[in-house]
Amino acid sequence: MMVNCCGLLTANKEPVPLKSVGVELEVRDHVATVVSTLNYENKEDKPLEAVFVFPLPGDAAVCHFSATIGQTQIVAEVKEKQEAREEYDDALSSGQQAFLLEESEQSPDIFSLSVGSLPPGESASIRLEYVTELAVQADDGLRFCLPAVLNPRYQPQGSGGSEGASVQVTSVPASLVPYSLSFSARVSSPRPVSKVESNCSLDPLQYLNPEQTQATVKLAAGHKFDRDVELLIYYKDAHQPTAVVEAGQASAKPGTLMGDPVVMLSLYPEFPQAVMSSVASCGEFVFLLDRSGSMDCPMDRSKRRETRIGSARDTLLLLLKSLPMGCYFNIYSFGSSFQHIFPKSVEYSQKTMEEALKTVEEMGADLGGTEILNPLKHIYSQPCIPNQPRQLFVFTDGEVGNTKEVISLVKKNSGSHRCFSFGIGEGASSALINGLAKEGGGHAQFITGTDRMQPKVMQSLRFALQPAVVDISVTWDLPKGVSVTVLSPPITALFQGQRSLIYAQLTGESSKAAEGCVTVKYSLAGHPSQNQLHFSLKPAEDTGLTVHRLAARTLICSLEMEEKERRGEQDEGVKKKVVEVSVQSGVSSVFTAFIAVNKGDGEAVQGPLVRRNVPTSSLKMAWSMPMAYCRPTFYCMPTYGMLSGATSSTVSGRKRRQQSVSNYCDYSSRLDMRNSSLCSLSLDAALSTSRAAAEPACKSKFKSGGSTAGLFSNLRKKLGALKKPHQMPPEPQDLLSSCNEDCTAPKQTPRDPLLQLVSLQKASGCWVLDPALAASLGKTSEEVENLKLASVNQEVWATILALIWLHGFKVDAQDEWQLLAMKAVSWLRAQNATCVTECVEAGNALLGCNVQKDVLGL
Repeated sequence: MMVNCCGLLTANKEPVPLKSVGVELEVRDHVATVVSTLNYENKEDKPLEAVFVFPLPGDAAVCHFSATIGQTQIVAEVKEKQEAREEYDDALSSGQQAFLLEESEQSPDIFSLSVGSLPPGESASIRLEYVTELAVQADDGLRFCLPAVLNPRYQPQGSGGSEGASVQVTSVPASLVPYSLSFSARVSSPRPVSKVESNCSLDPLQYLNPEQTQATVKLAAGHKFDRDVELLIYYKDAHQPTAVVEAGQASAKPGTLMGDPVVMLSLYPEFPQAVMSSVASCGEFVFLLDRSGSMDCPMDRSKRRETRIGSARDTLLLLLKSLPMGCYFNIYSFGSSFQHIFPKSVEYSQKTMEEALKTVEEMGADLGGTEILNPLKHIYSQPCIPNQPRQLFVFTDGEVGNTKEVISLVKKNSGSHRCFSFGIGEGASSALINGLAKEGGGHAQFITGTDRMQPKVMQSLRFALQPAVVDISVTWDLPKGVSVTVLSPPITALFQGQRSLIYAQLTGESSKAAEGCVTVKYSLAGHPSQNQLHFSLKPAEDTGLTVHRLAARTLICSLEMEEKERRGEQDEGVKKKVVEVSVQSGVSSVFTAFIAVNKGDGEAVQGPLVRRNVPTSSLKMAWSMPMAYCRPTFYCMPTYGMLSGATSSTVSGRKRRQQSVSNYCDYSSRLDMRNSSLCSLSLDAALSTSRAAAEPACKSKFKSGGSTAGLFSNLRKKLGALKKPHQMPPEPQDLLSSCNEDCTAPKQTPRDPLLQLVSLQKASGCWVLDPALAASLGKTSEEVENLKLASVNQEVWATILALIWLHGFKVDAQDEWQLLAMKAVSWLRAQNATCVTECVEAGNALLGCNVQKDVLGL
């Protein structure tokens, strides 16, 4: 695997060493503060300017940025973006050192750091701090993710963004990455910490007090920063509603956001069990599947056989089997273009389910780029079906450049549907996945490393099948003289056990013993309900300004969305408000930037600074090689940085930096096959090249006198697909395997036993007694039929056997099959079958299980 190590390069094209990366994480209950320290060194004899591009969590509030060069520390301040850029350029022209940190205009989870004038032999230590909320997982764990992978983002033509040269990167094998990472976390909570898990190796958890409410953990030595670092933090008690009041900044003016106290409310609604146990029998379910080339990547490097697209196909099987009779559905897939199985959503039946599954089985990662906007527009253009609430499920690896445009479209249509999003694989854009769910009133899930996609998706389907919570309102009861300004957008969705956050500014005076109360009212399945939370107005201790910064980021995001919707109306008021909040709070926004200038004496720079660009030869060489060796794999580490592809002598510094982030988002689309040298390589020429490499291996598999004619049909299909725009060429091993598929007897990977049984279920919920069912149960047809009671319907017997097998052998995967099992039980009840108890006893005897009738739900 090739990893893009982006960073300063010497004249000999060797990376300037990124000596170390240190990350310190502090988690307080469900809020994380992250401090990253990046240490670089210039070993050349000339001063350098460089631009680094790296990912951060999409909802992070970046609140501190400083740089230390030699013995001098420079602390950045937030200014309006254009003003900051001009100050940066002026500083460099005056011979001063300067640093500029900017958020991408296309996606809030990509940042650009400009390092101006790093002197020869000097070291630069860059310190970056941000705060973020931790998402609650299905098992009540809190998820923290340190983004390490920045995949090239696909930027559709005409979707906005600056034009210019694309970002160029250099590649070295992952085993040769010379940078070290140290990562430590400190966790504290009013509740005991039960465990901390990670997708990376950790040293043992160390408790700091007898109550086990404080603990530390470190990343094991030797970690290569080639994946997102994910932590799952578990507390011993279930999450409870809480309120944290934080005092205002002493130096800030009362009545302002930073001068007044701010409260953070964490709400965990509990719904009546009777309502939650019911499952809706209606709804329009629209599934939107990413089929871009990157979906062909493995889900986990240790299990390269399972690809993202393959896992998505298996998940769609479970989803389609779990849908209730009487609902409507459709499946869209997208890449550079989009497709749909049916012209419009159809009623769920055995016929439509079978037709959809047949199409899903043939879906591959073969549609090119990642243009999600057009299929979303098409879905929203379809009229909603009366009494069938629309539920949209989006599956993507998140390599999208026009993130804000996509999220804005979802918000515009939020009144007509709920959107559930799934980020697949390392580097999926947190801004996109979280933004889709937040603005669409749904729920977001991330599937990385060894995670199974199916249980997370089925949890979201359970949310979608729950009665929708409507008429949500929030009211405040505060002491006389205290008023409230809510900073969060209105709550549009509530889910059982899922946290909802509200930030609010409290203005006025009250006694320290005073209390406030917030009431959330809503209607669930026609029943009015409410939850109340009483809280003390006494400010918490030792929170610093964390709550204020998170509140500021929330307000900034809402205002930025409003500004995007108003764009073209010549209204600068919203933008002005964003800049005002950003500067006042010290939290970055799309309209501001962090600027730090070393005001020491310096001489004016004569001519442009030396800019170290990543050489383009490796990329061009890759594209001009025979097709069998043309597809590089792109990963990019946040702390290694990314160098802009233009030199100072060709593009002005200001314009160059404006391009750096937007061009990175545009990077994937610039690998358009129509513009590469590959287009001049004909299909037949490519086949000849690949045939020359593969034919000896194929011939060795044949007996003497055999012919290799016709062996390359699979190869021709794969290469022929490259005529599609934005299609990435196949890997060499894929091309050779095409040949091998014809040379040897087909070797099919055995299907997962659970999926094999599920695939046999009918849309109504029942199973049919046939040899395929017997085989999936590990029995012969005779064994299965011999124990059937003569008075029992074959389908009833088959369905009871399937349910016993699920409970007896796959109870650990119950999250995946629970809904389809409920459908099977409903079908059995509708049959008014006799002798059910006897059937369960016979089924247990046949399968060697001991599953009780009541456990089955019968």
